[in-house]
Amino acid sequence: MKPRQLLFSILATSLLGVSFGAAAYDADWKRGRIYYRSVCTACHAAQAGGSIAPSTMTMAQWEGYLKADKHAAGKDSLKKYVGKDYRASIRSQNKAADKFADVPDAELFEDIKAFVIKGAKDGDAPASCS
Repeated sequence: MKPRQLLFSILATSLLGVSFGAAAYDADWKRGRIYYRSVCTACHAAQAGGSIAPSTMTMAQWEGYLKADKHAAGKDSLKKYVGKDYRASIRSQNKAADKFADVPDAELFEDIKAFVIKGAKDGDAPASCS
């Protein structure tokens, strides 16, 4: 193979790899529901004075809240509570956190987002915390 053909072959292979790797993650709202109800709701009920049902906010409000990435009145990043480090810290007392220990943070965040948007006040299936 001539150097020019080899270069073309390498570039074509690289481009194909990029196009396949660039596919967007298809969020799993059911997995998000399990995490939200088992981890988020459990923590809020035990420590924050009450759970927050997805149906307490509209889709736009959830989008804004998730985009702002503020939790605990802005004291923490919301993504902290979806991260592997947080899941590892509570896995001994929370089976759901243990179950999701190896799920990539970004995927789990998108799963939760899909659930709260679907379960929002004006979503496809307004959801309570139970």
